Amino acid sequence: MHEERLAAFSRERLDGRPLPADLRTLLVAQWEGRDAFARLLRFDFFAPGEVHPLLDTDYLSEAELADPEMQCVNAAAAQLAEHLKLVARYGHNWIGYWLHPDEPADRGWRPVELDTEFSVRVLPGRTLAEAAAAELADHQDEPDERAGYAALAAELARLGLPLGTREYDALGGAEARVDPDGFLEALVEAERGRRGLH
Repeated sequence: MHEERLAAFSRERLDGRPLPADLRTLLVAQWEGRDAFARLLRFDFFAPGEVHPLLDTDYLSEAELADPEMQCVNAAAAQLAEHLKLVARYGHNWIGYWLHPDEPADRGWRPVELDTEFSVRVLPGRTLAEAAAAELADHQDEPDERAGYAALAAELARLGLPLGTREYDALGGAEARVDPDGFLEALVEAERGRRGLH
């Protein structure tokens, strides 16, 4: 029923890559108006045609758009967006995947969060749902993040979205071989050099 819509989302947001199982489940739930996952994980998936945050320059004035330094940042951000595949708003930020070709294939896709300052943080966990649950567990009223994560994992499983682990300590480290922030800085510097701004 939703296959065409899922395929379109994949083409627009992930360059046609197969959607991870948890992302498929979460998208279908949102499209069907089932809000339990969105309430728990605070995802709001992008609508068709919605501009990638790194490519959105509508908020900039004409003077800012004409500024050579800002042009370097915007050009670098557009290059970063080729590897930073965002799929949803997440609170005031955005969430998605870091898909740089130099990342080890055996680790799976690295979940990431982009903030409004264009800073990227690699999140713990191997799936989007695990990453969001881990992040939310740090801000709950449970005694610690382990208990908060276990409670969220149990609730997600009850709703039909079991996580790969219910143990917070088994999520794996939040690291990437190619640091997204360092990559962006290098791209900005390359653009500055190309435009003779050094």
